[in-house]
Amino acid sequence: MVCALGAAVCFGAATVLQAMAARAAAAQGGGGGEAGVLLRALRQWRYLAGLALDGLGFVFQVLALRSIPIYAVGAALASSLAVTAVVAARLLRVRLHRGEWTAVAVVCAGLAMLGFSAGTEGDLGGSDALEFSMLGVALAVLGVGLAGGRLPERGRGLVLGLAAGFGFGVVEVSVRLIDSLEPSELLANPATYALLLGGGAAFLALTSALQRGSVTVATAAMVIGETVGPALVGVVWLGDRTREGLGWLAVLGFVVSVAGALALARFGEAPAETPARVESA
Repeated sequence: MVCALGAAVCFGAATVLQAMAARAAAAQGGGGGEAGVLLRALRQWRYLAGLALDGLGFVFQVLALRSIPIYAVGAALASSLAVTAVVAARLLRVRLHRGEWTAVAVVCAGLAMLGFSAGTEGDLGGSDALEFSMLGVALAVLGVGLAGGRLPERGRGLVLGLAAGFGFGVVEVSVRLIDSLEPSELLANPATYALLLGGGAAFLALTSALQRGSVTVATAAMVIGETVGPALVGVVWLGDRTREGLGWLAVLGFVVSVAGALALARFGEAPAETPARVESA
């Protein structure tokens, strides 16, 4: 659980940096669609710093997924919005109101319940069908991310946010589906490609969502996509369980954590800034 919370801290801080870089990249123009925006963002030091934090967070996430159920890790990662809110308040001078501080406290309470009630990771191996399903979802997320600029304005944030959430969810499940790190077995496992493709596609969709459509809707959709689906997969197909007699507490903690994260959805992105401020920040 400590590793899961460490991942949330890394991801939450990275979001603020990446959001500022995405806005700056979009303001530069230059065409190229969503891939062009991503390439321009990669030349921003903030985006690179965010990627470094994302890399460290991913290491913590893998360690957590190897120790506790997916539902606990997913809820902890959703709490990165609470981290984003606190970082935004500190670095971007965004004022948190009483309700938002309450939401941060709610997230922490939910995570405490999950930490107390979560059992060990499930011991059921994933089937070939599940592995190929994850690869299929990753390809679908990639398609949505590449088509982000051509999506109807109405509902664009919702679609891109869900796509990003599903992509990150694919990463969570795929980590559990990789049993061996032997090069030959890694190359033969569809989950390996699902993990790589899902992560890259999620970043593309998230970058597009950060500068298109409603940020609050997109972030809320991402939280739902990366928590609910993977949690169900872990319980139904991978054997994730809770401590004896504490299933109710785990469900309550999961719901409370996600609800608190949704209340903080507007902190999924840094506040909108003028290009001049972004470039000089």
